[in-house]
Amino acid sequence: MTDPVLVRDTGFETDDWTGGFAALADGLAANCGGVDIASDDDIQPLADTLDQIVMIRIAFPSFADGRGFTLARQLRTLGYTGRLRAAGHVLADQYAMARRAGFDEVEISAELAARQPEAQWQARANWQAHHYQARLRG
Repeated sequence: MTDPVLVRDTGFETDDWTGGFAALADGLAANCGGVDIASDDDIQPLADTLDQIVMIRIAFPSFADGRGFTLARQLRTLGYTGRLRAAGHVLADQYAMARRAGFDEVEISAELAARQPEAQWQARANWQAHHYQARLRG
């Protein structure tokens, strides 16, 4: 199995996270700065502990499953300021939406990175300017 590829506004990068992840269902694990959230998880139990979490990774089981975007927005609205990662089946076309929803980065498989090379993701890296609200504001 090959290592996942991180997509950031600067392009493809290798994963620098070494803190590990605990599933939301398992609670906050000791010595684990990261929490894995499934697309159908209820994030309300995290509300009082968001300041203790360094990284949250939200799973995208399918490119057609947009619940992760909603979870990201909810976490940011609750005040989460840590690192927020989308992981799984996110397409280059969805990168700008992921960034606007509050994600800092996207974790994709090496296979997806080969099918959708860095240039396709970079074309959407100026995510703040290319949406309908920015066009309406002129």
